[in-house]
Amino acid sequence: MSAIMLDTIRECFEGVIPAVLGTADLDGMPNASYLSQVQYMDREHIALSYQFFNKTRANILANPNARLKVVNPHTGAQYTLALQYLRTETSGQLFESMKAKLAGLASHVGMAGVFRLLGSDVFRVTEIVCVDRDVAPPPPPPRNTLAALRLCSERLLACRDLAQLFDETMACLDEKLGISHAMLLLHDPQAGCLYTVASHGYEHSGVGWEIPLGQGVIGVAAREGTAIRISHMTAEYSYSRAIRQQAEGSGLAQSLQTEIPFPGLAESRSQLAVPIQGCERLLGVLYVESPQDLRFTYDDEDALVTLCGQLAMAMHIMQNVPAPEPEPELESAPAVQGAPLVVRHFADNDCVFFGNDYMIKGVAGAVLWALLQDFVAHGKTAFSNRELRLDQRVRLPDVSDNLEARLVLLARRLCEREAPVRIEKTGRGHFRLCVQRPLQLAEA
Repeated sequence: MSAIMLDTIRECFEGVIPAVLGTADLDGMPNASYLSQVQYMDREHIALSYQFFNKTRANILANPNARLKVVNPHTGAQYTLALQYLRTETSGQLFESMKAKLAGLASHVGMAGVFRLLGSDVFRVTEIVCVDRDVAPPPPPPRNTLAALRLCSERLLACRDLAQLFDETMACLDEKLGISHAMLLLHDPQAGCLYTVASHGYEHSGVGWEIPLGQGVIGVAAREGTAIRISHMTAEYSYSRAIRQQAEGSGLAQSLQTEIPFPGLAESRSQLAVPIQGCERLLGVLYVESPQDLRFTYDDEDALVTLCGQLAMAMHIMQNVPAPEPEPELESAPAVQGAPLVVRHFADNDCVFFGNDYMIKGVAGAVLWALLQDFVAHGKTAFSNRELRLDQRVRLPDVSDNLEARLVLLARRLCEREAPVRIEKTGRGHFRLCVQRPLQLAEA
């Protein structure tokens, strides 16, 4: 292997300047072609986009040795890479990541109906030669990503609960990594979707907004368990308009009245979705975006993958450390005044409405309905996570119930909607239900 390592020239693979692939048939007849995409894999391997059945493809299958010319878009330095073809992947993490990037590139150049990834050709890099030295000095980096990541890590280590962890994550992305638009979504394995628990930089927080696995860049990253980075806007991997248009076209327009507004940018030109995984299971996805093309680099991707690893560990610890025994309730619930508020519950999906205002559904909806039932029937206001886990009305899954995260979602949703019912944390594993109006419960 040469002294030049692949990870030091990753800027050459961003697609700003097309790469040129040189191949030859068994008779030595050369052929050169431009490539849509070069994907860095590790310090010895790259993947090239396979899009057409052409002379290049035939040459690679007959003669696995090839040459690739790439250019650093910032300095003009040119490199030649000696390659050896290994295999073609047509599914899985690598393929889905390259497919998403190609869709963004195709939209950018007006060829969304032409560019289609057939496979990801994996090559071993056997030699790297610099054939033309830098013709321009490299620009200074906007920030030291490693130093910023260290500061983020220190702040996350100081968090004491999930709500603080989620808020600090959003703040660190903005203040330390210069990422102005971000959202954190958690996985609901029962519903097969992800739901938003925190966001930053948007007009609507989108708390409670859901997206199915496999839908858009967020859902694909979650389903495949791999980070996906897109440098140009693409309709194929958008996550809001596609869902709404599908519902409108299928006669489900009325159901959209209960939809929570999506928190994302209307014109997102750069996207990066990173799965949060721990103990061999999906916990959620960290998603960032920008109205600027080519905003996120390989370094940004590395930083967020590392940050998500720490997030997963912190979430696992916070949700599995036993809480202390419940403390006795010291005072009864204060008297409430005003006109009764009708709260409706739909048992099929645990959807809860305050009057005609949609509030929450799913497991969080079941939790809210159980709390309100106990309040109306017994005046109970003090609760613990432990007793909720044992409550058969909530129907938590046996494994990975994610109760603490669902309580954070519920508390934020009630606050955001300015509901006359709030949840206040009173200690680790304990909270209080605060009700400001008389309630009239109705099963719909």
